[in-house]
Amino acid sequence: MAERHDAVDVIRVKRDGGTLTDDQIDWVVDAYTRGVVADEQMSSLAMAILQRGMSRAEIARWTRAMIETGERLDFSSLSRPTADKHSTGGVGDKITLPLAPLVAACGVAVPQLSGRGLGHTGGTLDKLESIPGWRAALSNEEMLAQLEDVGAVVCAAGSGLAPADKKLYALRDVTGTVEAIPLIASSIMSKKIAEGTGVLVLDVKVGTGAFMKDLDQALELARTMVDLGTDAGVVTSALLTDMSTPLGRGIGNGLEVSESVDVLAGGGPADVVELTLALAREMLAGAGVTDVDPADALKDGRAMDAWRRMIAAQGGDPDAPMPDAPHVEEVRAERDGVITRMDALGVGVAAWRLGAGRARKEDPVQASAGVFLHKVVGDEVKAGDVIMTLHTETEDRMPRGLAALAEACDGAGTVDVTPGGSVERSIILDSVGAHTR
Repeated sequence: MAERHDAVDVIRVKRDGGTLTDDQIDWVVDAYTRGVVADEQMSSLAMAILQRGMSRAEIARWTRAMIETGERLDFSSLSRPTADKHSTGGVGDKITLPLAPLVAACGVAVPQLSGRGLGHTGGTLDKLESIPGWRAALSNEEMLAQLEDVGAVVCAAGSGLAPADKKLYALRDVTGTVEAIPLIASSIMSKKIAEGTGVLVLDVKVGTGAFMKDLDQALELARTMVDLGTDAGVVTSALLTDMSTPLGRGIGNGLEVSESVDVLAGGGPADVVELTLALAREMLAGAGVTDVDPADALKDGRAMDAWRRMIAAQGGDPDAPMPDAPHVEEVRAERDGVITRMDALGVGVAAWRLGAGRARKEDPVQASAGVFLHKVVGDEVKAGDVIMTLHTETEDRMPRGLAALAEACDGAGTVDVTPGGSVERSIILDSVGAHTR
């Protein structure tokens, strides 16, 4: 069958700053998925998109074309509305774990299709697999049944959702085009729109430990994704949240599960509770549920009940203790003062090197590895106080974890202890989008 376009012509249009037609976009995405457009040609087009950008209409069409390469899920048979959350990833970002059962306890179903960690950012599925017996792979039928019965599911996205994205994502990773905002936005939103949720709340991280280091860039990405969701008929909004320091105190798979359970039990670190409640309220508002305060569901145990049912439904034991790491080392304050800086990237890389993350998709991860923060930004310390504890199952990883803490990205050190003074941290920096129903 003769192809209706030529890849080189499409590349030239974008290289020269032109606008791709709907038909060109539909063809090039489909042809790349079929193997007609070669990797080197799509690499060239991705670089042209990175350098030249795309209009709102082009990004919307590109996203739609990626969705059309696969299946769409349909949750219209459920007895309650659906809402989902997507985070762009960060250090200690375990929010999905308490958030999904919390929103379910308030009457809105949460179909959370999640992924695995790569590099210094953790993956939700890796965290939950710290729980003995828990399984990530569910069929569409199992997912629907659990959403109706429990109200929340966290599982792996099937290969049928936007297969073009899986192929293009791997290519961008090795061609220096990961940073292209049109391609980031369409990658995230093609899967989320295909997933079929009625409401989507985006948690766009900004800061040293986030993919987006710059507030303006993060705002552009948030606005682009909100526009894409809105154009596709999904009630979409975004919060920009701080990732200059780690979120919570536990960074690492089992450590983050334990902290999430603490939140569901009515405790946990204040910053994790604050962000969980903010996102829950945003999801509930999008679904039209305005007469329920999720803070009440944390206090009265309903969220914990939903968590236990969600874990058990996927084969996990909600009563199983998290594994303890056999090798632990403490990092102590060298002088009296106040912690004024704790670099998220440095702490995230340390947890990764200790075994909590992976360098390649096929690498295994350790359930008990990571970093626990005994002190956080704003805390007073005395010389000799334990600031953090490093955990690993592999003793020879410990020096590399300690080295990561000593060589945070800007060379200023991962933890700054300043005599006197105090520091406040803002979790929510901005919000984008409005609920229109």
